[in-house]
Amino acid sequence: MGALSLRLPESIHRHIREIAKAEGVSINQLISSAITEKISAIMTEEYLKKRAERADLKDMETILRKVADRKPLEGDDL
Repeated sequence: MGALSLRLPESIHRHIREIAKAEGVSINQLISSAITEKISAIMTEEYLKKRAERADLKDMETILRKVADRKPLEGDDL
C-alpha cells in the first residue's frame, strides 16, 4: 500500500474529519473511498465515450424503427 502526504486547507480537513466521524470510518478510509469513486466515474466516462465512437448510427436507426409508435406511459413523459 502506498503512502501519500497531502496538505489541505484547515476548513476542508475539518469537513473531512466531521464526515468521517459521522460515517463511522477513519479519515483514510473516507478519502480512499472518495478517490475510488472519482476514479470509477472518470473511467466509466472514458469507456462510454469510446463505445460511442464505435457506434453505428445506421444500426441505431434500424433498431429504433422497430420500436412501436405509442404514447409514453404515465410518468415517462416528464
